[in-house]
Amino acid sequence: MGKVWFVGAGPGDPELITVKGRDLIARAGAILYAGSLVSEAALRWARTDCEIADSKDMTLEAISAWLIAKAQAHETVVRLQTGDPSLYGALIEMVQPLDAAGIEIAVVPGVSSAMAAAAAAVETLTLPEVTQTVILTRVEGRTPMPEGESLEQLARHHCTLCLFLSITLLHKVRAALLAAGWPEQAPVLVVHKASWPGEERVIRGTLADIRDKCRAAKIVSQAMIIVSPALGARHWPVLKKSKLYDAAFTHRFRRGVEPERQA
Repeated sequence: MGKVWFVGAGPGDPELITVKGRDLIARAGAILYAGSLVSEAALRWARTDCEIADSKDMTLEAISAWLIAKAQAHETVVRLQTGDPSLYGALIEMVQPLDAAGIEIAVVPGVSSAMAAAAAAVETLTLPEVTQTVILTRVEGRTPMPEGESLEQLARHHCTLCLFLSITLLHKVRAALLAAGWPEQAPVLVVHKASWPGEERVIRGTLADIRDKCRAAKIVSQAMIIVSPALGARHWPVLKKSKLYDAAFTHRFRRGVEPERQA
């Protein structure tokens, strides 16, 4: 039996895959990649004799059967997934059949589209004395949300919200956040295909107009929605600075120096 590696391909730019993920692709005897979301450019490091298949039209049972069959024939098998396998990646559903078959597995993390979207827009997800919490979630659609995890309930924290798989539900996003006390003019960031070379688009708006802006741009898939009180901080005239770099702040690498008091 070979070993199956679940590798996060990152958000889109093939150069954002980890070095470990790249090296596994280079030595894999078989690779199953999520073709609807992962750029084929991520396969550039694969061996010429590597067995490569696209899972976009496969059921969970077909994916499991493919991985098990290839693990019986190759030492290294890669399941290449978008972003990070632990976020909306159906990881455990695919791992359980492999466990039952006695096949060893391992996971290699990847850069999430939440982080790539923030990077594309040069935004921070946390900011001193503004928000120190990030919630990664989605709007309820065909998949119901567990009790206590509705967007309205989560939005009441007024921290940073990164919304996956929700671009067609912006009307629900607006309604939930308004109900949670956010203002109509709260800034909203939408990034389509974050980091994809030549395809990335950044849309800025507010709860009042972001849906219309995305419709005008024809963005209906592969988009990250970020709502945060920290959005736009790059242009604020005054910021609460991090204590770590404050000259008066003492930590184990530096002794703080209090500023001299004026007479």
